[in-house]
Amino acid sequence: MYEVIAFYLFAVFTVALFLITVFSKNALHSMSSLAGGMVFVGGLFFLLDAEFIGVVQIIVYTGAVMALYAFGMMFFDTAQEIKENIAAKRAIYTLWIFVAILLVTIVCVPIFANTLQASAPINENVSNAHALGLVMFTKYLAAFELTAIMLLVAMIAGIILVSRKFDTGEVQ
Repeated sequence: MYEVIAFYLFAVFTVALFLITVFSKNALHSMSSLAGGMVFVGGLFFLLDAEFIGVVQIIVYTGAVMALYAFGMMFFDTAQEIKENIAAKRAIYTLWIFVAILLVTIVCVPIFANTLQASAPINENVSNAHALGLVMFTKYLAAFELTAIMLLVAMIAGIILVSRKFDTGEVQ
């Protein structure tokens, strides 16, 4: 029962923080809530007994959001006050309907859980991290390497953008 309560609590907090990320006009508020949402996603992995993926989620993705936070502090004027005004009420209603459908789906999944079968057999002799490594570095090696290259290019582009901003004297 504890796991079910924790799951629903983490799921609600994750969705709420990601909604704040989407609807906040202040970039620093958005990035803070994005980092919090990533931590709660890591908590969901811990509840699924995928400790390695949970730790990677918290360290890598939350760390990446914190690097984005640092870039955001450099690019945006954080001293100005922004009055947040939600003008797109239709989008909010649509998202609430989506959240309601998602919650109904989450509640109905345990009813049909007995009919689901795993696509790969579970090997008790192999740890979670070892099985993930085998799949990631054999079947998904190209996608893993392309992701690493894309992250490297994004990091270099961010550094170039910041250095150009410093060269032109826009940063005070």
